[in-house]
Parts: sequence; C-alpha cells; structure tokens
Amino acid sequence: MHEPTTPHHRPAPAGHDAAAVELHHPMPVMPAHPAPLVPMQPGAIPTVASVVMPDGRVITGYAIEPTHPAPVAAKPAVSRTAVNIALGGIGFGAVCGGLVLLTTFIAALAALIHQLIILAAVIFGGWIAVQVLGHRSGSGTTVNIRKAVIKRNHFHT
Repeated sequence: MHEPTTPHHRPAPAGHDAAAVELHHPMPVMPAHPAPLVPMQPGAIPTVASVVMPDGRVITGYAIEPTHPAPVAAKPAVSRTAVNIALGGIGFGAVCGGLVLLTTFIAALAALIHQLIILAAVIFGGWIAVQVLGHRSGSGTTVNIRKAVIKRNHFHT
C-alpha cells in the first residue's frame, strides 16, 4: 500500500534548529473496492468524505447541509358566512334557553301568588268565623239546645 500522506522536506528557517521541518498534506483515502452504483434520488444521501490526518488517523464523515423543515400546510380559510351562521346558532340557542327559564320563572311566580291568595283567604276566613261565631260578652243571645229540646221544641228559657 502507498503512504497516505506526501511529506515535503524543507530546510529549517534561519534562527531555528538545523532539523528539517516535515509538512503533511491530508489526502482523501480511495476505497480498495468501490461500492456498486445504486440508482437513487440526487441529493438524497450525502457523499462520504475521508481525510487522513498528519498523525495517521483517518476521519470519515458526511458533509451535511442544514435541513429545512417542511412547510406547514396552511389552514383553509373559514368563510365569514359560516362564522356568522355558527354565531347565530349559538345566539338562537341562548335566547331559547333564556325564554324557557323565563317562562319557568313566570309559572313559578304565578303558583306562588296563587298559594299566597289561598293562604290569605284561609286566614281572613278564619278571622271572620271567629268574629261571627266567637263568644262576645254582653250582647247577643245564648241558646241552650238541651233545654230547648227537652221542652218539646218550645224555645223558651
């Protein structure tokens, strides 16, 4: 095999040691068996680069270009008519729900008023009954029914 680097010998610059300076220039490594050619999309797989360093190490890597993210698909525009119809449907539902609640409230209020009227009639009727049938001192006629029945329907006392 051949030596991967080509050394160049130069004389030492003036004022330095008399030893020669050896420079190494990296050279690409040629593969012993080239890979068979496979048809592919151009630019799909980056090429491999191998470099031999001055100390004999072989560095292999890919030259990668920065990838750009795929563009995001734009959302389709929503028509103003569709938005207006949706908002109108929401508003209509809210109004219907409000009317149902309002009619329920009115029915409950009417039932409450009805019950209050009945309660007032019962209380006022009871007060009137106590006034009419109640015991009054001083005036009025007291009838003893037992004596009246015993006297054979002569209602004398």
